[in-house]
Amino acid sequence: AKIKRQLEKELVGAKVKTVPVGLLGADKAPIALTVTGPNFDDVMLFAQKAAAELKKVPGASEVKLTSEAGNPEIKVQVNRDKMAALGLNLQTVGLTMQTAFNGNTDGKFRAGEYEYDINIRFGDVNRQSIDDVKNLMFTNPQGQQVRLSQFANVEMGSGPSLLERRDKSPSVKVRAKAVGRPVGDVANEWANQFMKSNKKPVGVEYIWSGDMENQQEGFGTLGIALLAAIVLVYLVMVSLYDSFVYPFVVLFSIPLAMIGVMVILALTANSLNIFTMLGMIMLIGLVAKNAILIVDFTNARKAAGVNTH
Repeated sequence: AKIKRQLEKELVGAKVKTVPVGLLGADKAPIALTVTGPNFDDVMLFAQKAAAELKKVPGASEVKLTSEAGNPEIKVQVNRDKMAALGLNLQTVGLTMQTAFNGNTDGKFRAGEYEYDINIRFGDVNRQSIDDVKNLMFTNPQGQQVRLSQFANVEMGSGPSLLERRDKSPSVKVRAKAVGRPVGDVANEWANQFMKSNKKPVGVEYIWSGDMENQQEGFGTLGIALLAAIVLVYLVMVSLYDSFVYPFVVLFSIPLAMIGVMVILALTANSLNIFTMLGMIMLIGLVAKNAILIVDFTNARKAAGVNTH
């Protein structure tokens, strides 16, 4: 963040972006929320509100949407009744328009073992203005020439710069970076503030992606591993001591080890993440080994005649 501010003074007019680099490379958007819904307008409106709220959260930086509205486009609204009366169907109209302005590569040119696409479409002169779209000619089964403007409303408009889908529904991602605070803290504060002040429109849903999604999946998996580690340690000790009670003496030392974990994390200003949880799983093994030695030594001393106290 400091380097970014310095560079912005030096490189006037340039757009400077800083990207955090983790173990797996550059992380473009640690905070990412995917908004889905039945139609794009509702999704976009909700995503814009969410982005505006995220900008207010301390630690959130470079907030943006994956899709921006306002991209100029020509909209064609077909009147199906008029189109049918003129002897045309939607498939014919759609394919003709696609071939005219986007091109058709069904034709191939073969030269020996190589094959090249032949793109057939209107020349640049016929693809320059909205009038070129309005005057596009179609031929119906009767051989009559029909203009697009005779059965469709053609006008200038604006649309999204990118169309995304998740589970077959329109979606927009709200992305941001966390500076000076853990990703989880920023994301949770954002979710709590935004959800309290805004109600979701009917059908609109949101789901975490990016680091938050990885954290949720990782924490769940590591939580199971943590529990499995404790159970396996207990079962090994049951066979070692030939008792179901003695192992609990060892297991009661594990929660006490967590006190040290929290103190060290606080002193070093680290958050509880996947790597610290891996360390905790390793620590359970070390604490259990230490406790086993102490209990074993105590049992050996008692067997030698020393009393408990």
